[in-house]
Amino acid sequence: MGTVHAGLDPQGVRVAVKVIHPAQAEDPEFRARFRREVTLSSRVVGPCLIPLLAADTETETPWLATEYAPGPTLNQHLATHGPLAGGSLYAFAAGTAQALAAIHQAGVVHRDVKPQNVILTPVGPRVLDFGIAHAADGTSVTRTGVMTGTPGWISPEHYRTGTAGPAGDMFAWGAIVAYAATGRLPFGTAAPDVVAYRVMSEAPDLAGLPQPLGELVEKALAKNPDERPSAHEAAERCTSLLSGQTTQVLPVPTGMEPTLVGGLIEAEWHMPTLDDPAWQIRRPSSRKRAVITAIVIGSVVGGVAGGALAFPSSHGSTDKSTTARSTMPASPGRTPSTDSNSSTTPAARTGAPTTPPRSVKDALASVPDPAYTRSEDETQPMPGEWAASTRAETSQETAAAQEIRDLARRMLATKGWEQSIPDVTFNREAQTVVVTAGPVPQIPEDHQDLFRRIGEMAACTVASRHLKEQPATWPYGRFSVYWLYGKQANDESVLGFGDAADGCSREIAGRWLGDDSGLATAGIPSSDKAEIRVADSTVKALQAAWDARAGEMSLPPLGAGTVKLGFDPVEHAMYVWADEDGYGPLGGRAQQSHLADVVAKTGCRKLLAEADTNGGWRYDRYVVALYWGNEGEKQILDSGSCPKG
Repeated sequence: MGTVHAGLDPQGVRVAVKVIHPAQAEDPEFRARFRREVTLSSRVVGPCLIPLLAADTETETPWLATEYAPGPTLNQHLATHGPLAGGSLYAFAAGTAQALAAIHQAGVVHRDVKPQNVILTPVGPRVLDFGIAHAADGTSVTRTGVMTGTPGWISPEHYRTGTAGPAGDMFAWGAIVAYAATGRLPFGTAAPDVVAYRVMSEAPDLAGLPQPLGELVEKALAKNPDERPSAHEAAERCTSLLSGQTTQVLPVPTGMEPTLVGGLIEAEWHMPTLDDPAWQIRRPSSRKRAVITAIVIGSVVGGVAGGALAFPSSHGSTDKSTTARSTMPASPGRTPSTDSNSSTTPAARTGAPTTPPRSVKDALASVPDPAYTRSEDETQPMPGEWAASTRAETSQETAAAQEIRDLARRMLATKGWEQSIPDVTFNREAQTVVVTAGPVPQIPEDHQDLFRRIGEMAACTVASRHLKEQPATWPYGRFSVYWLYGKQANDESVLGFGDAADGCSREIAGRWLGDDSGLATAGIPSSDKAEIRVADSTVKALQAAWDARAGEMSLPPLGAGTVKLGFDPVEHAMYVWADEDGYGPLGGRAQQSHLADVVAKTGCRKLLAEADTNGGWRYDRYVVALYWGNEGEKQILDSGSCPKG
């Protein structure tokens, strides 16, 4: 999302300056998220947090500056030095709980507590990243269509209902303390679907945690959020336990001042010596009056892995009566927008030709008077189109509606939504098949985006087949997907729309491409037993293949849980992804290329092997992606169809 600079002010105070890339600075949705991040960060102060020092969200190139915090992340420390113990472990638990207590007291929920977001500085742990935080009023800085949180650190209630409150942060706190103490993930390593099942149904692995800290962590990992301690309660208990680690045990009064707690943490905090040389102050030119002299130390996202495919998000209007809430673009549909230039596809950016199935348009051209006449019409659905649509009236419409419902239900069932049968209606004047869900007043946006994609694909698949087989009599080539928020007039909102004559799968130069929306869908846990089984075995196979290649080519090892896997039932694609901060095993182009090759070969082999024995198995595509840095910006490294035969 931007470049992080190390900087010094005239007094020599060290700071970290995040400068937003120009492309994102021009994006109104991104600016809103960045503005919200700054607002929330400015509200939160307390121990073991990294304070915001200054920011400008309205300038041409937005930026923010925070206190510089040297040190490795918890993940990096565990990989190099192993688990925390003794006073350092209790200091870690107390410090992170104090940080969450301060966050919650400010009316903010972090929503992404994980090892990559905790830095082990020389004076104690520091919790960072408010990139996906939200306020108590529910206002979110999360991008539409993206599941908040990271698998393994997501609470049971978040998986079930999308709820992400303070209790969810405490669940992640319990998991991260257990991880710090043992070096093991409390719910193991596996595909996201498998981990999600364990989080919701199985007890955590807490063997090796010292008591009574283990008892507190066990309470924090309770399946019922009401049974978990608050951050304030956990902080007080951990501070009391921390005091018992000192040479002279002193009583810790209730409500101990945060500054005193910070001193206690620092006293018991023992980290390896950090190689952190002093920075030199550059004297600014007399023509410059900048407060901070910045020294570029590395790009967080942009340009790190040149040549990889990156898919931009679209940004629609939020006028509910005529347009959709902002959603990721995904073939076959288009998300509505009041600005025809607001969404640019990769093909439009690069000039690469798209390749829709010729058979549909050839079929329309083969008859002198086709029933469908809007194949060149790219206008958005008009107000009133949904209300004017009617249920199937002809046998042709009845059969098509049933096909769409059945196809959508099969895809929805893989994510545990088998009861969510969409409504299918027809607007003959608009030549549009209409797919509707609801009425549901509130639902996580990643789930809403999943329904959009499934509705688009089901309608497009059926409509395109009818166009090809019955061009003279089938009038419905357009499709639109709506969400109902209530039962009153104008409670419908169009999520997406498209034209079946353009094809139902995105291709560029004949190659199928994955995208951000598919990645978000793959991150939603599966309830399909075959998918869970294949995901688990495939992750193990990918790990083994990487280990074998690492031994031959001196590649860095992939830590347990680095590679994650999920399925997108819409495009029949397996998504494999990993988190990377630029310093991990996948930070370089060569390593990324090796990962893409391992997935294309080993992953595809597993998919095709399942298809040989499972007649209902439809997955034959793959995508490899990275989530970069603390912001979790996504980058598609490779995608395609698995070669058969």
